[in-house]
Amino acid sequence: MTKLLFREDAYLKSVEAVVQDINERGIIVDKTNFYAAAGGQPGDIGSLAFDSQIIEIGATIYNELKSVVHVPASFENLPAIGDAVALDLNWNIRYRNMRAHTMMHLLCACVPFPVTGGAISDDGGRIDFDIPEGQIPDKEELAARINQLILENHAVTFRWITDEEMEANLHLVRTMSVKPPIGTGSVRLVMIGEEGRIDLQPCGGTHVKTTGEIGPMRVAKIENKGKINRRIRLAFA
Repeated sequence: MTKLLFREDAYLKSVEAVVQDINERGIIVDKTNFYAAAGGQPGDIGSLAFDSQIIEIGATIYNELKSVVHVPASFENLPAIGDAVALDLNWNIRYRNMRAHTMMHLLCACVPFPVTGGAISDDGGRIDFDIPEGQIPDKEELAARINQLILENHAVTFRWITDEEMEANLHLVRTMSVKPPIGTGSVRLVMIGEEGRIDLQPCGGTHVKTTGEIGPMRVAKIENKGKINRRIRLAFA
């Protein structure tokens, strides 16, 4: 499996790696700072350099073995297995996704209902909640609560727990449609505020270091997506 450097340092813009495999889907290296599409967060894009050549990476995905595949925009002039390469993120897009993903955690903290889905978009993101009739939050009040948490500039940190600890704390899993992230021996808990006082849940995505980095936001829309399913869209202000 590819070593996922972004799990320990989401601010790692560039990294040197070695090509492990190349197939019809793309390039697999021994370690990467590129996030592969998962959990509603898009895969990173950027570039891969080798032997004075630079190729564009147009997508990053997981394969069936959970290795990270860097998908080139063109399959011409690719490196060879064993070649040393340099991976460089499109940092503007990655950082925007980090801000949006952390903002989604604050939305979860302010809407205490089960999550049925979610996605990050160019201008922010959305989460679908199972919200009983009569308990739908007010748009302006919700925006004020989230913006206050942003202004308070809470630390965003993480710690690792074992699969067994995760099994004993399944209440931390907010998403109804996703199984707990167990099977590798350890699970990363993302914490906002001291010891996760604001939000605490397992997550493999990338986040900013403090909530203040998100910047001002607004609640763009609250939509009806079923009997009790409500979609809340947030956007950067």
